[in-house]
Amino acid sequence: MKRVALLCVGLAVGAASVAEAQLTMQMSNGWSFTFSGNVNAFAIYESTDEGGGTIGAPGGLIGIGGKGFNVRTGLLPAFAVFDAKGKEGNTDLGVHFGFAPQIQCGGQAHDCFGAQIDMRQVYLTVGGTWGQILAGREIGLFNRQNILTDQTLFGVGATGGINGGGTTLGRIGFGYIYPNFVAQMTYSTPAGRSTQLSIGLFQPSALNSDAGTAYGQTEVPRLEAEVTIKPGDLLLWLNGTAQNAKNPVADETKTAVGAGGGFRFGKTRFSLTGSGYYGKGIGTTLQFNGVGGCDAVAGCGPVQGIGVGSDGELRNSYGYIGQLTFTPSASKVTVAASYGSSFLESTDGEPTAFKTENTLISGGLYYQATKSLKVVGEGNYAWTKEHESGADENKTFAPAVGLMLFF
Repeated sequence: MKRVALLCVGLAVGAASVAEAQLTMQMSNGWSFTFSGNVNAFAIYESTDEGGGTIGAPGGLIGIGGKGFNVRTGLLPAFAVFDAKGKEGNTDLGVHFGFAPQIQCGGQAHDCFGAQIDMRQVYLTVGGTWGQILAGREIGLFNRQNILTDQTLFGVGATGGINGGGTTLGRIGFGYIYPNFVAQMTYSTPAGRSTQLSIGLFQPSALNSDAGTAYGQTEVPRLEAEVTIKPGDLLLWLNGTAQNAKNPVADETKTAVGAGGGFRFGKTRFSLTGSGYYGKGIGTTLQFNGVGGCDAVAGCGPVQGIGVGSDGELRNSYGYIGQLTFTPSASKVTVAASYGSSFLESTDGEPTAFKTENTLISGGLYYQATKSLKVVGEGNYAWTKEHESGADENKTFAPAVGLMLFF
């Protein structure tokens, strides 16, 4: 699992929107400069059951056996956000840089140098009464709201490996696919309205299988879109993606597609959230690339091309989440619980049929100690199961406590 966590860059979205920036400088030319972000650290103990029987399942995230303690970043990395904004005529302009460091390296070496500093976001914006264009590197639109409404954004969720580096997985691969931060040119209708549409052209991705079938020639950009509707206390969303790629040797093309959606009904004291997705050729956990293949010796490692079967056809994947939060009256404590699963299925033409399930049950207490400081206690129980073989599932339990400071 260590290699899984190294690949799974942690989520940085939410840091700037949750934090209230404490440093804002007004420039003489009318531009303003803002600095904000967060730092977090979690103490995590994880115990993985030695009695599991799911071995080599494509897309599997939980291995067999192992125990360990770590002090590490949660799903949300420490984050430093720099914004500069100005208005020239009727045009709103902006640039954004987001650095996402983590507090630990992977592994168990004492002398650990070079903890990852990820240049997560770098983009410009041009806007006005007509909407906004964003150009640069930012989180994708497909499954974006699915992850932004996840309780484990303020915790740990699935760890991604007992001794893993990088951030934890949260529910990535356990209810939604990671949108990733990717190069894009995206148009959004004006903010502040009850309905908003975003649609963009994205850097394309190859569609490859772990058996060597390569749809690696990308002649058109990937298309992603999202629409959000907010009537009162209810938030509704739909998102989607489409990626075309060609195998130049066989002169054959494939188009991977995905659709997601969900709702969040929120009051001051409670919220109810549900989301889901379905895709063909998009893989699981990490979009298009995926991860998976767990055995008793090596654990789970990265495998390229989870979305394409060994026969060259596109595999189906889907997932869902149900989540409830409750804050007692006049209390600073929020209680949250959620259940979610992701599934990856073999194609009809693959010689070995499989259906891989990754499921996570998460419960947490979130104490708002001060305006900026959050204290978190969380318990996470997860498993991987391959349904066609009938083997016992691989199971793991990971309690965690941590501090999150937003500024």
